[in-house]
Amino acid sequence: ETRRTRSDGLMLLSAVFLLSAPASASQGDKEPVYRDCVKQCLRTNCTGARLRGFQSSQPPYMALTGWTCRDDCRYQCMWTTVGLYQAEGYSIPQFHGKWPFARFLCFEEPASALASLLNGLACLLMLLRYRSAVPRQSPMYHTITAFSLISLNAWFWSTVFHTRDTYLTEKMDYFCASAVILYSIYLCCVRTLGLRRPAISSMVGALLILAFTSHVSYLTFVSFDYGYNMAANATIGMINLLWWLCWCWLNRRILPYWWKCGMVVLLLHGLALLELLDFPPLFWVLDAHAVWHLSTVPVHFLFYSFLIDDSLHLLNTEKPGVKLD
Repeated sequence: ETRRTRSDGLMLLSAVFLLSAPASASQGDKEPVYRDCVKQCLRTNCTGARLRGFQSSQPPYMALTGWTCRDDCRYQCMWTTVGLYQAEGYSIPQFHGKWPFARFLCFEEPASALASLLNGLACLLMLLRYRSAVPRQSPMYHTITAFSLISLNAWFWSTVFHTRDTYLTEKMDYFCASAVILYSIYLCCVRTLGLRRPAISSMVGALLILAFTSHVSYLTFVSFDYGYNMAANATIGMINLLWWLCWCWLNRRILPYWWKCGMVVLLLHGLALLELLDFPPLFWVLDAHAVWHLSTVPVHFLFYSFLIDDSLHLLNTEKPGVKLD
């Protein structure tokens, strides 16, 4: 009774993916040729014996991640429409708010899924290195460990989302990313102010929890506004950037490793500009989002190098703060 059967486990995992996302209309899926193709495919392949044949021949990993006959029709018709666009010399259209990607096994966006996984592995590796290098008595040990766990959770859901885009996986990807950004503010607050003034960090932490709850509630129950979500995250990110850079500048003559922190925040915000290079995926796999995620993998090593140096400094310093601390 304490162990699930294999079929129960498959059903549980499938439920995560089967909550289909509401499709936003794009140029490609507005095309009559695409819509007629999908309707014809559904009538021909997704009823009666043909549907049972599709389900019986479908690989387990496709069924596990919630790929239905309807999804397969959309995928095949997407490429039919892309072929017609190319034959006529038109630019590649988007479908349901996304560029066309070549599916690999069950992965909708293989490059972005791989990049998210690599970021998660880099984060896990450096967390383990941090915990082996820094004693638990260091003032920032538990705060940094919590930040790492929140980051790992976000990279997990990013990997899942890029593997299979559904209503649930999209929301988890967005909400977990927002949690990382908000907790990074808390991390900055604890390091710069909270070590000497715990009441301040406690107050800021409470405000950030309230902000996260309000943010998720609005996007869930009022309107899932992509523009608002981007503006909110960009605003919080800019506060984080300026706060850390201010601390780095004030401590540049005292802490020899200050440049690592400055380099990390500048790299992270600079590399995010890659998202502006919105182009059809190269080889139908590599788009601007995947390039952005791939570019952030090395940043984890520099960031944790700073965290290790700073945590050891705090441990060996009688008064943990320098300036703004």
